Amino acid sequence: MLTEEEVIKAIEPVIDPEIGISIVGLGLVYGATINDGDIQVEMTLTSPWCPAGPMLISQVHQAVAVLPGVNNVDVEIVWSPPWDPRAMASEEVKEMLGLY
Repeated sequence: MLTEEEVIKAIEPVIDPEIGISIVGLGLVYGATINDGDIQVEMTLTSPWCPAGPMLISQVHQAVAVLPGVNNVDVEIVWSPPWDPRAMASEEVKEMLGLY
């Protein structure tokens, strides 16, 4: 049985091309819901005008679709809560970005 943690781990290699850091580490991935083989990933972008948005959505979809037992993947972009790197990024990423 696939877990949310496994889904998130599969997304870790997806890099925001403008920042050069994993979208998971940046805190852009809010979670994943698993219903049998159907996966819904809830994530946001650094801004509503992010030019890399379509590419990131595609990469997240591809990263999750190859996991065993996955039938369908839906990547939903949400804007609430708004992304705040000081609150949502990992400690390692905060240090890399000088957010202390």
